[in-house]
Amino acid sequence: MHEREAERSPRWTFLTHHARVLLGIARNPEARLRDIAAGIGVTERTVQAIVNDLHGAGYLTRERVGRRNTYSLNRDLHFRYPTEAGVPIRHLIEIFTDREPIR
Repeated sequence: MHEREAERSPRWTFLTHHARVLLGIARNPEARLRDIAAGIGVTERTVQAIVNDLHGAGYLTRERVGRRNTYSLNRDLHFRYPTEAGVPIRHLIEIFTDREPIR
């Protein structure tokens, strides 16, 4: 990595990969997991594990349509961390889906 790239690359971010996958699905419920993975810079296997986590916790459902999955989010479920436990995830989704992602 070049010195300038290292200066621009964040060492940490405010949103977890789980949040980024959730937002990717919110933006496009028919998105392929490989496309979400490419968009957030992780492997397809990582996204698959996150989708399984979100599904298991009830944050999303999957429906098979032909050879692909379509996802639906349960936007009324609340955040999992105790300090935000009273806030539905719809607020996060609304903040970040009102605009196109920056690339």
